Amino acid sequence: MKRPSRLIAELVTVVIAAVIAFPLYWMVLTALKPADEVISADPRPWTLAPTLDNFTRALTVQSFGRYFVNSLVVALVVVVLSLLMSFLAATALTRFRFRGRTTMLIMLLVVQMVPVEALTVPLFFMMRSLGDTVPAFGLNHLGSLVLVHLAFSMPFAIWMLRGFVAAVPVELEEAATLDGASRFRFLWQVLFPLVAPGLVATSVLAFIHAWNDFLFAKTFIISAAENQTLPLALQVFIKPDQNDWGAIMAGSTLMTIPVLVFFVLVQRRLVSGLAGAVKG
Repeated sequence: MKRPSRLIAELVTVVIAAVIAFPLYWMVLTALKPADEVISADPRPWTLAPTLDNFTRALTVQSFGRYFVNSLVVALVVVVLSLLMSFLAATALTRFRFRGRTTMLIMLLVVQMVPVEALTVPLFFMMRSLGDTVPAFGLNHLGSLVLVHLAFSMPFAIWMLRGFVAAVPVELEEAATLDGASRFRFLWQVLFPLVAPGLVATSVLAFIHAWNDFLFAKTFIISAAENQTLPLALQVFIKPDQNDWGAIMAGSTLMTIPVLVFFVLVQRRLVSGLAGAVKG
């Protein structure tokens, strides 16, 4: 027999999980409902006539495939670059002592406290000015989205990876040096695999943030329709008279699939702890 306290804790966990999962269930349900049930004044948490018409309308949006590729390119580039630079920065902040190190760590926390909305307008003018010098990072280019998402994902990634790097014993680096390993070899063959759980966790957050972004995509991609991302494609179904909620939910469901696939691919590393290293 389970203890009453443990049983209560499990019931509370199930209730919290159900509350969190209910919006996802309602999104998928709405995507499968016929049009008359979607706009019905008596909504029901089930449907007896599921249909794929909403998905058909969502997939037939003009340039849907192009929007999908643009979102995927931005998200993957942000993940790769943020992990690479954050790993090197976290290693430097943890392993080396230099002037201004504490100030830099405090600034990483301060940056995360600033609301994204408060920086949107200044970033708009910054990207417009940057586009005059480097067109690839200016307005109406995917490079502007990559640059902005890097700026917002790296502070959290650096701060998180700093704890993983600090957990690796210094003696391990000294042993690798005695065996003739260079600092570069130690970074990529010893330290990098040990901090893999932290890298995976930060990659998931960076991917989700870049993939689901609407604010920056709407702000920086003004007139270049070929560079719009997938969240902007849902605007097609928002109409003055009546929104097509079935197609909106179908598009949102399709947008969720890549995130789930990415999570499934990295979930083993995500739940694993730091591996120990023993010299044989």
